[in-house]
Amino acid sequence: MRFSDYMNEWLYGPKGYYRTFRDIGKGGDFYTAVSTSPFFGASIAEFFWRGIREGEIPRDAWLVEIGAHKGYLLADMIQWLYSCDPSLVETMRFAIVERQEPVRQVQREYFAERFGSGVRLEQFGSLEELRAPYALFVSNEIFDAFACELYREGERAEVKHPFLAWVPAEEDLREFARRHRLQKGEIAVGYEAFAQRVAKAAERSQFISFDYGERTVRNDFSIRVYAGHETYPFFDKELDLRKAFGKTDLTYDVNFGHVIEAFEGAGMRLEVYETQARALVRFGLIDLLERYAKTASHSDYLRHADRIKTLIAPTMMGDRFKMVHFSKS
Repeated sequence: MRFSDYMNEWLYGPKGYYRTFRDIGKGGDFYTAVSTSPFFGASIAEFFWRGIREGEIPRDAWLVEIGAHKGYLLADMIQWLYSCDPSLVETMRFAIVERQEPVRQVQREYFAERFGSGVRLEQFGSLEELRAPYALFVSNEIFDAFACELYREGERAEVKHPFLAWVPAEEDLREFARRHRLQKGEIAVGYEAFAQRVAKAAERSQFISFDYGERTVRNDFSIRVYAGHETYPFFDKELDLRKAFGKTDLTYDVNFGHVIEAFEGAGMRLEVYETQARALVRFGLIDLLERYAKTASHSDYLRHADRIKTLIAPTMMGDRFKMVHFSKS
């Protein structure tokens, strides 16, 4: 089969990694910015709150997370918006787009545990089900979970489990490689269709997403397996693909040039592309921490400050992760 079909089965098939709920953080296979600190979501919410306060974002906007895992990010954002203006919980609508029903059940339970009946969570199996006048879309590490093709100098990979074979690539893949000056690496499948669905889901919208990658290709394979906080290159001869299939996460570096091309092709405007550190500081992360220091104990302040350092330090998540912000008006 095509490698993209193989990866899709690995992650989303009947026995796929994301078919059921998976822990993220200390008890899972990897950490994310969301699992690192609630200040990640609070910073994004603070940025949106400024837009609401200045009249640029309507008070009845939808706040929608795509690929929300348990719902930590959306919940952290709601918590901060409530602290800014409690009435926003009544005027705004909160939703998660998640196609796996077992994961949706975990999300419902988590929101009931965290908010009781104080917050109404709406869930959609796909973006096609959502039509909003104004939506604020957020996501974290979803683009690296799209299936991809493996490309190498005019050839693409096919899988005869667990072995790879190289066959001539179709013209559309070769044209993509020429356009992005790609000689060897991953070509994501589905960005264009996803961008179209985001654009159509609301009359006006903003979309903010964070992921690991660069705007230009690296011309090497980055595809890798995560298991128990260990990273294994996909081409590692010691990696047993039969044992890893469906039981570990499979991911790669995001080509943000491809993401931007897809969203602009869908009629959305690129507002900002920048490092995670620069985005979070611009959103107000440092100010939030200073405000927290005035009410928290010294030990709690130090604990959160250490986690925030992970989010913005250049050698950790700060420069390696990027933020992309699109809008539709």
